[in-house]
Amino acid sequence: MKSLKYLNKYFIKYKWRLLVGIFITILSKILALQIPIIIRKSLNSVEDFIKNDVADKSIIENQLFWNLLTIVGVAILAGLLTFVMRQMIIVTSRLIEFDLKNEIYEQYQKLPINFYKKNRTGDLMNRISEDVSKVRMYFGPALMYSMNMIFLFVVGFTQMTKIDPTLTMYTLIPFPILSISIFYISKVINQRSTIVQEYLSKLTTYNQEFFSGINVVKSYGIEPMVISGFDKLADESKEKNIDLYKVQALFFPLMILLIGISNLTVIYVGGNQYINGEIQIGVIAEFMLYVNMLTWPVAIVGWVTSMVQQAEASQKRINEFLEEVPEIQNTTTNSFKIEGDIEFKNVSITYDDTNITALKDVSFSVKKGQKVAILGKTGSGKSSITNLISRLYDVDKGSVLIDNTPIKEINLIDLRKDIGFVPQDPFLFSDTISNNIKFGNEKATKQEIIDAAKKAVVHQNILNFKDGYNTILGERGVTLSGGQKQRVSIARAIIKNPQILIFDDCLSAVDTETEEKILTNLEGVSKNKTTFIISHRVSSAKNADQIIILEKGEIIQQGSHNQLINEKGYYKELYEQQLLEKEN
Repeated sequence: MKSLKYLNKYFIKYKWRLLVGIFITILSKILALQIPIIIRKSLNSVEDFIKNDVADKSIIENQLFWNLLTIVGVAILAGLLTFVMRQMIIVTSRLIEFDLKNEIYEQYQKLPINFYKKNRTGDLMNRISEDVSKVRMYFGPALMYSMNMIFLFVVGFTQMTKIDPTLTMYTLIPFPILSISIFYISKVINQRSTIVQEYLSKLTTYNQEFFSGINVVKSYGIEPMVISGFDKLADESKEKNIDLYKVQALFFPLMILLIGISNLTVIYVGGNQYINGEIQIGVIAEFMLYVNMLTWPVAIVGWVTSMVQQAEASQKRINEFLEEVPEIQNTTTNSFKIEGDIEFKNVSITYDDTNITALKDVSFSVKKGQKVAILGKTGSGKSSITNLISRLYDVDKGSVLIDNTPIKEINLIDLRKDIGFVPQDPFLFSDTISNNIKFGNEKATKQEIIDAAKKAVVHQNILNFKDGYNTILGERGVTLSGGQKQRVSIARAIIKNPQILIFDDCLSAVDTETEEKILTNLEGVSKNKTTFIISHRVSSAKNADQIIILEKGEIIQQGSHNQLINEKGYYKELYEQQLLEKEN
């Protein structure tokens, strides 16, 4: 149970609720265990009357009547206490589930982009849903039934020993066998539970990728292949589940067998003692009731053990992510006002997942309010520069300065709050178009949303939809075309009104005429803001204050449009090529 030690902080946080729940558990079980005592006394009274030890029949009838009322009252009170106990313990388990999910989700947000390259979305989803649900069972039903079992055993066997130690010892014979069985079976359950959860993650991942790539699946007509792959994975998962439940299925028959042996022992040994005059008939009845009252707690041992083992397996998987130390750390909580001066000093970065050196000894500086265009072939390192400005990655060598301050010393929240980023492949949420734009500024008014859409030249497209700005987009914005998604994403960055704007090849899916309109509008939007435009088109770069040409992670050209078209190199060749294409 090493992995479950991580959860001890939640026991401390909710200790009073849990302690009250445990106290009520003790109280309810003490009350419930009074019923066999009352029944013993009642039967013994009847036996005494039959043997003429008590002559007055009315006394016995009156005693039995009050015993009956007492049993009903005790049963009702014990039931009410059990209800309160469930409210305390089960509700607490839900509160812990809520806290744990929030903790995992917060950790997911802290983890860097690199983490998400190495882990699949389906697996991440499964750990925060299915695995947390398994852990909740450890705090709720497992804890509650364990307390029930412990106190029933402690109080029940204490009472049984007090009445007849010999009969109690015979009744206990099956329990060592039970303990040894549980020990060995639990180890197998733990191993198989881990495998089951891993396969559940694989199934979730497979489905998530299928739903996300449904266009490709249908376009290529590969539905039979996808279904075949799912069937194979589902069959493997089914077999692993069957392997687990085969072991779990051993518990209940084993428990019932052992309890049956205890009942037979009580009848046989107790019967002989009664015949020999060593005990009264009420003792046998009391022992039978105790044994049967212990039947469910003993039978539940298997279920509780299974829940704890599954919780251990799930928490181990959760801990793998919770114990992951984010590569990008916010080193300060001090507020920082971003002005917009940016400098790269001999910056190099190598991505550890691909071992590709994206930037090699790159140096340049940008003044507040300047516009910088970055051009280059695919894989030249353009996006890596913007990733470093947003501090999605940290440099391996050199340094990035914002307003003459090393980027690692700047409050990460303040930094990203003042950056408006538009990627080439924008992500839109399954929400209204209005809310997707408003995502850049949740306090934005309806008019501000419309103004941003107009500047991004997407306003008219939105009006053409039946529900206009209230149109609900499909997953990842599938309702919109590629160009429309890019423009909505631009509107989102505009409405944020940040100090640094980054446009990462975000006009690749729009036509030249629309591009010209957007670029003209962006001239006004980006005034006094530091702006980075990553593009493959000279038309997007020509009005920049500074143009940087990258090749294999190195700067090969740098200057203004007029400077670069007059010197031999990549930019001049690209300019002449695109000019020729435009004329044709």
